[in-house]
Amino acid sequence: QVQLVESGGGSVQAGGSLRLSCAASGRTFRTSVMGWFRQAPGKEREFVANIGWSAIATWLADSVKGRFTISRDNGKMTVTLQMNSLKPEDTAVYTCAARPGIWDTRDWGYTYWGQGTQVTVSS
Repeated sequence: QVQLVESGGGSVQAGGSLRLSCAASGRTFRTSVMGWFRQAPGKEREFVANIGWSAIATWLADSVKGRFTISRDNGKMTVTLQMNSLKPEDTAVYTCAARPGIWDTRDWGYTYWGQGTQVTVSS
């Protein structure tokens, strides 16, 4: 199993940056695809980014490409989402998730979820 705890959320003005971290515990972290999802009020949860266990393969949603970067440190068992040039439409609860297995461009099948961290971007 994998336990996930997010941190780093907060409030920022448009154009600003935030860095989200996801601390993981559990044996399968190093062989899991790690993803970030977000859910804005009144909207469905949407995929943001994922990264394979080798930390080489990544996939980002079109809405965040060029602004967000995902990375992982298997030694520290952390996943980071660096968010730059934030927009008001990025406001949401951001949640870290894990999916044991090989990396691919699939935004479903995640088995383990964190509690989420709030990101608010004001105009």
